[in-house]
Amino acid sequence: MTVTPSPKAIDLAQTTLRPETPGDLRDLVAAAVSAEAPLVVEGTGSKRGLGRPVQAARTLSLAGMTGVTLYEPEELVLSARAGTPIAEIERLLDDNNQRLEFEPMDYGPLHGLEPGQGTIGGVIACNLAGPRRLKQGAARDHVLGVHAVSGRAEMFKSGGRVVKNVTGYDLSKGLTGSYGTLAVLTDVTIKVLPKTETETTLVLRGLDDDAAAGAMAAAMGSSAEASGAAHLPAYVAGRVADGALGKDAATLIRLEGFGPSVKARAAYLGAALAKVAPLETLEAEASRAVWRDVRDVRPFVDGTTKPVWRLSVMPTRGHEIVMSLRMQTGIDAYYDWQGGLVWMRLEGEPDAALVRETIARFGGGHATLVRASDSVRTATEVFQPQPGPLAALSRRLKEQFDPMGVLNPGKMG
Repeated sequence: MTVTPSPKAIDLAQTTLRPETPGDLRDLVAAAVSAEAPLVVEGTGSKRGLGRPVQAARTLSLAGMTGVTLYEPEELVLSARAGTPIAEIERLLDDNNQRLEFEPMDYGPLHGLEPGQGTIGGVIACNLAGPRRLKQGAARDHVLGVHAVSGRAEMFKSGGRVVKNVTGYDLSKGLTGSYGTLAVLTDVTIKVLPKTETETTLVLRGLDDDAAAGAMAAAMGSSAEASGAAHLPAYVAGRVADGALGKDAATLIRLEGFGPSVKARAAYLGAALAKVAPLETLEAEASRAVWRDVRDVRPFVDGTTKPVWRLSVMPTRGHEIVMSLRMQTGIDAYYDWQGGLVWMRLEGEPDAALVRETIARFGGGHATLVRASDSVRTATEVFQPQPGPLAALSRRLKEQFDPMGVLNPGKMG
């Protein structure tokens, strides 16, 4: 459903525009369209360093559009304004023994900002998910519905508040991962799930990247129902959980669920993995602390703008890609999603061509530059180039949703 705005005089003289209602937002976008004035779209700015810098004189901030508007714990459904901090939502869920199952990551610290500033709108707009994505899917898989304002200044909604599948094109999922370039989210409805009773992480010590890839594959292929698999090489392991892991390489396998079940699965899987390398365990909060840092790329939170890449590749080839790149440039790297997600920090220039050519030689994948200086991001193809047909479809979507190009122009290329 769309609603066409009625004409209204809006002052665009301010550099930061802060709507408080969806109607305010619609009027601001309408004024920007009329004046052909591009807008930087953001919540609190915690993900401003993602994508290419947007060349616009005005920022459309959703920071004033906050608050949980619906929460039905028994129905596993929550709705919130787009500017609502994720931290606020997680506290509410925690009080009701529930959680966001897609484990949204926090990019703020990687970009030199304080943690906990991200918003639900930003998380959905960027489709951010953490280590549990391996088992529970991406952020878009947990979106039930959205309300939004398009670049035509039209209000529309998609989806609803019921956990069910429907036929046809799911526009709410289509907007997830569009980085605010098609429409500005005003409200988001997501499904939530009960928290697990406990968790245990099995830690294999001293494995090289190749052996760790094999161990993670064996663990994820077992009946232990692991919810996370990551490998931190020796030079990375000491940078998580305030050094709690020590300096030796650590291969992490997470098990979650009811206490007796976790204990039994840990014993079963641990007996097999102990034959591969020395084995340790982390319980409850100690386990959660490690996985939070893995999720939020804490090993590369160093106060610099050294290029950091996010590689999505075949799990069995991630360590081979890293080894090949190490032969040509100085890098640090670690692995999540059983090796299919590689976080990589380069010591020198980002060299997008080298990174993407190397990925192509080892089975293909995607490379996204998630941290670099503004000048580097301006000159670099930050996102993986799309194949011709997909790029044409993206252009057609942009033309339909934002024909004047006022929403985050240039953000995605």
